[in-house]
Amino acid sequence: MSYKILVINPGSTSTKIGVFEDEKMLFDKTLRHPAEEIAKYATIADQKDFRKNLVIEALAENNFDINTLDAVSARGGLIKPICGGTYSVNTAMIIDCIKGVQGQHACNLGGLIAREMGEELDIPSFVVDPPVVDEMAPVARYTGHPVLERKSKFHALNQKAVAKRFAKESGKKYEDINLIVCHMGGGVSVGAHVKGQIIDTENALDGEGPFSPERAGSMPTGGIIDLCFSGEYTEAQIRKMMVGRGGLVSYTGSTDMRDLLKMAADGDEKVQEVIDAFHYQIAKEIGSMAAAMKGKVDQIILTGGIAYGKETVDAISEMVSWIAPITVYPGEDELLALAQGALRALTGEEKILKY
Repeated sequence: MSYKILVINPGSTSTKIGVFEDEKMLFDKTLRHPAEEIAKYATIADQKDFRKNLVIEALAENNFDINTLDAVSARGGLIKPICGGTYSVNTAMIIDCIKGVQGQHACNLGGLIAREMGEELDIPSFVVDPPVVDEMAPVARYTGHPVLERKSKFHALNQKAVAKRFAKESGKKYEDINLIVCHMGGGVSVGAHVKGQIIDTENALDGEGPFSPERAGSMPTGGIIDLCFSGEYTEAQIRKMMVGRGGLVSYTGSTDMRDLLKMAADGDEKVQEVIDAFHYQIAKEIGSMAAAMKGKVDQIILTGGIAYGKETVDAISEMVSWIAPITVYPGEDELLALAQGALRALTGEEKILKY
């Protein structure tokens, strides 16, 4: 038996959708939302009907009969910390998506739209590996002061998807192997996957870890304190330095690694040094995860959009290939990952989890 699955991935200014028959994509579309349209809504949750209607219209335009769907699968939101897996969208999750218990972000809309469409069509609705997946070991939560605890907010959907893909292609179970997965996109996150659990990673959503094209990464504590109390910056400005205007863009004015690599190749030594530092920080983070895993690493996986760049892959590989062999899965096929999560639940390959 095959299953038709609608997948929904809401972003700040777009909603990506796709329809899959099992793992085969029938079609996909990116629905763009102009800033002036989004600005009409007071809260993220208020956008639900607007975005849902666009999804339904897009399906109709592609002559797809929504009554043939077997499930709706969406990107999860900033709900309470949970273990990885595929979750049925229930009332408790809806309440927390609306509240934004770990922050307000467009991804909170995924569960809201999926649940409503699922109820209208009388089919199950799921979220898969949301950004708040938290499987960290107790020792990894310590920061150095009890007022603050390390949090797990990262590219869980893509990290889990490529880890399971590698396991399947290797003829092994994800729960039987140890992997370090490095996602490199607008943000960078590195996860230590030990026997199916991500025992350590960063709060990449808030900019921790290695710096990325637009996030500053972990910063010197004293320097941050000085900035906060200097009187020169507002809270909003400092937050923007950390997430949005930090990292590569703060040093070079660009978030596009392809442009930066070309500038470096044309002789811009300063840009080359920044690129080297970017690779250096990622490799150092991979090394720290290897230490957290006591050196028992079966494979290192490089993924995300920046993993398309041979220069980046070669530079990082040169620094960390002594730890374990390296596999590269460039890009971040989140729509497929959402479909695969729902499919595993529908076929009984994985247990449907309750929030």
